[in-house]
Amino acid sequence: MGKPRTGRLDFDAEARMRQVVGDGPRYAPLRLDEVSPEGQEQVDAIRAAFNIPEDRPFPDVSLISLRHPGMFKGQMTMGIELAARGSIPPRERELAILRLALLAGAPFEWCEHVDIGKAFGVTAEEIELVVEGSEAKGWTAHEAALLRAVEELMADQCIADATWEQLAQTYDEKQMLEVPMLVGSYLMTAFQQNSLRIKPKAGFDYR
Repeated sequence: MGKPRTGRLDFDAEARMRQVVGDGPRYAPLRLDEVSPEGQEQVDAIRAAFNIPEDRPFPDVSLISLRHPGMFKGQMTMGIELAARGSIPPRERELAILRLALLAGAPFEWCEHVDIGKAFGVTAEEIELVVEGSEAKGWTAHEAALLRAVEELMADQCIADATWEQLAQTYDEKQMLEVPMLVGSYLMTAFQQNSLRIKPKAGFDYR
């Protein structure tokens, strides 16, 4: 199988943006008054789970996905479980998602989770270390193993024994069960967002 990409990922960011963003999105977001009753239940559940006030606009990417409310419900059930109720500390979760987004070539996911990561304590210096990968100097052994797990899952669809054993020194069984599901869930999201050509916020630096 593939060799994990544990170092800096060099690629043509502008070309990738043209490929997966282009003139997108491919579908227009629904207005809230166009959302089906089933979809509105999910809007309410997401606002409650993530403490999103009623006067804050609902994300366009979600309003596009709500064209398929049943699918969106399944996607959000997993998302809420992993992000709002998950046992992996939020800062570490965001480090893993950022490395995944970079390896998946997912500009929207990367840019969104730069913002989210900073809200949970990820520093600008750590974002640079995420770009450098699990081999970068500056990570703790636990953090390096977490990023390495992402890299291995992306390359080989499996966490290697040495990485698992390192993570298991600090994570309990519940957290270990979450790691591959977290990576898989956000990879699925990257597939969707890239294919829908969801645009990142203006002014964000995508590597």
